[in-house]
Amino acid sequence: MNKPGGGWRKWVVSFGGAGLLPRMPGTWGSAAMAAVLWGAYAASGLRGANWNGLLLAGTIVFGGLCVVLSPWAMRYFGSDDPGPMVLDEAAAICLTMLFLPAWAGWREVVPLVCGLAAFRIFDIWKPPPARQLERLPAGWGILLDDLAAAVYANLLCQLLLRFCWRG
Repeated sequence: MNKPGGGWRKWVVSFGGAGLLPRMPGTWGSAAMAAVLWGAYAASGLRGANWNGLLLAGTIVFGGLCVVLSPWAMRYFGSDDPGPMVLDEAAAICLTMLFLPAWAGWREVVPLVCGLAAFRIFDIWKPPPARQLERLPAGWGILLDDLAAAVYANLLCQLLLRFCWRG
């Protein structure tokens, strides 16, 4: 049940409201995180180890927020895995993008689109152990199934971008 109010916690768990958009909150949350990363990559000039450090920090920060705020979100939204809570997707998109090739110019969007598409496929499909990780208590199950999907997505993108893409 979605109650009125919620304050800052509702804003944070929904990644600035992306998870509150209709129909596909996980896709909206993932796309919002990918857009933030694209802007950060284009504006910051961070590359290589510095960029990967930012992605690792994003995985840790969003993952930590997911675990800490999950009990509140579960009560507030009345669900064991509330759709509007997309911090798990934010953490997973950061993990998906970790160590992927990064290119300048218009090609910088290619890894982001590949990572976003691959993550959503694996997040919906939930191959083992993602489905089993969902059963962990509270925020851990919400987070770790997405991080498992992110590992699969990262491996697929590594293969595609390093060996197949010649952009």
